[in-house]
Amino acid sequence: MFYITGDTHGDFTRIEDFCDEYGTTKADTIIILGDAGINYHLNERDNQLKEKLAKLPITLFCIHGNHEERPYLIDSYDEKMWNEGLVYYEKQYPNILFASDGEIYNFEGNKVIAIGGAYSVDKNYRIRGNMPWFESEQPDERTKEFIEHKLEQANWKVDFVLSHTGPLKYVPEDEFLPMIDQSGVDQSTEEWLDFIEDKLDYELWYFGHFHCDRMADQTIILFEDIIDLVDASF
Repeated sequence: MFYITGDTHGDFTRIEDFCDEYGTTKADTIIILGDAGINYHLNERDNQLKEKLAKLPITLFCIHGNHEERPYLIDSYDEKMWNEGLVYYEKQYPNILFASDGEIYNFEGNKVIAIGGAYSVDKNYRIRGNMPWFESEQPDERTKEFIEHKLEQANWKVDFVLSHTGPLKYVPEDEFLPMIDQSGVDQSTEEWLDFIEDKLDYELWYFGHFHCDRMADQTIILFEDIIDLVDASF
């Protein structure tokens, strides 16, 4: 089974409860739509969390968010093929996988593309407070070109899109934080995703980032809900 949920920011309580309730195994997969919080501190604190997650009876498949470093920039990560696409993993935590942007995976016969990254509206706060902030948080031009190339190879048709933020037209403005001056927010990733969405033939587009659970047209924003990837229902 392939399940899907939103940002966890290092708190996996709801996933632990889900595993207990449904009797999952490591043959099952739960997709986290970015900001898993696993590669945030880049020290022993992350390793302690990974030790805990390695014991969960499920496989974690994480999209890149804006509150974590990209795995290919961390020395401890290796690459391997998984469900016909490249993933990053650490040998001591084999059930914790990170998607590679632009890879198209085969999930039970469904074509699923991963598109990570977003801008951090709390960027300045984190920098001023000497908290982790990652320059690699948004997809760069090379990554965007690779994603578009992969979609061209797929004739601009997939079943599901998994991203951290979403197309600009579907951004839930009512969820914007009132203390944030939106005029200073970089929406270039969302604008580029609008371009992708306009060209793409897809069944459902899932994204997180906005800490809400809702559906609009063919897009589903997830935060705390955990649903079936294919048979999506709240």
